[in-house]
Amino acid sequence: MAIEDEFDAIRSDPDPIRRGQRAGELIAVYQQRSTELARLRKAAIEQANRDLGLSFSEIGERLGLTKGRISQIRTSAPPPERAFFGVGPVAIGVPRRIGVEEGRERPYIDSNDEATRDHLLRKLGELSFATTQFDIKPDTERVPPGDCIIVCGPKSAPIARNLLDNDPLLAFDRTEAGWAIVDNHGEGRHLSPYRTDGTRKDIGYLSRRITDNRVIVHIAGITAVGSEGVAHWLSANLSRVYDPAAQLTDCIIECEFDEDFHVTGSRLLVGPYSVAT
Repeated sequence: MAIEDEFDAIRSDPDPIRRGQRAGELIAVYQQRSTELARLRKAAIEQANRDLGLSFSEIGERLGLTKGRISQIRTSAPPPERAFFGVGPVAIGVPRRIGVEEGRERPYIDSNDEATRDHLLRKLGELSFATTQFDIKPDTERVPPGDCIIVCGPKSAPIARNLLDNDPLLAFDRTEAGWAIVDNHGEGRHLSPYRTDGTRKDIGYLSRRITDNRVIVHIAGITAVGSEGVAHWLSANLSRVYDPAAQLTDCIIECEFDEDFHVTGSRLLVGPYSVAT
């Protein structure tokens, strides 16, 4: 339903509780659109200065804004790379795994998946995103509507396998040597050092794609600490990986971790590769 139609539907909803809930949800959508418009205006001002050779005073005159307001917009509006995660709100999903405790199966979330989510929540907060969270169950197949981040490897749920099936650049493969991330672009095959020889290093997959006018970011480590490594790197290097002209952007991240499986460092191993829109 279009936002305008939703607005009218809320106004005419006779149920006060439902009307209040729907109004709150739409407020969040409006706020995210407002933040995105601020980012777009800042980018337009920067482009007019760079490409048209206009001074910021001239731009202000044409936009009906003072030079001081132009300066304020340039310093306060979100950076261009905010668009890496879409417009918002952004939903973050991590696996709800099944373990055995006292002879019973119990669901749990891996501590590294929690750390991954925390990295992402902090970064999204810095970029003024509203967020929601959801569990990825072992049988979850579909990506939720709207902009989202899926933190899940192919062995955890079919949602990850379905996303990987539509990626022409990178893939996951399992042989006797273990899980690997296959570089279809560079024809390389990358194994986890931790799984291979016990070295405290792991690797992870990072993909951003635009589908149905929304952004899906997919993060998957060979192990859960590899996923945290991706989030660790992305939090510090968002502008490096963001390509506004790309429909799909992929890379592989390698991370280091200590004896408690806390990520201590991360670096770009492969990519970023991009497919233009």
